[in-house]
Amino acid sequence: MSLAPPRRDEFAAYCLELLAPLGPCSARRMFGGHGIYLDGVMIGLIAYERLYLKTDEQSLPRWREAGCEPFVYDGKGKPVTMSYWTPPQEAMESPALMQPWARLALEAAVRARSAKAARKPPARRPAARKAK
Repeated sequence: MSLAPPRRDEFAAYCLELLAPLGPCSARRMFGGHGIYLDGVMIGLIAYERLYLKTDEQSLPRWREAGCEPFVYDGKGKPVTMSYWTPPQEAMESPALMQPWARLALEAAVRARSAKAARKPPARRPAARKAK
């Protein structure tokens, strides 16, 4: 007798199918949900049986215009809004409809990674020892 996988894993697998045209995606469990990765970059997350994709200042107007919703969680009694938004409902119906939203998410994630790398200070080299 085999047990059926939990519903959240089925939803994660479905989301990976929707995102597949961009390339091989993977889902990693995190905080009761999943992080969605493409080429080692986190482009989305799944929480409460909803898919959220990465946004930034540059792409945010498109998400708002489409009526998408941000991922918000309770942070010590205060709502915290993250830079992940739901794709439009119709995008959840097929990979072709999801593709433009997935591209926006990937572009935002790459920009965020580049900005983070630019802020990171260079590694310090150990000082050379003087010969005695």
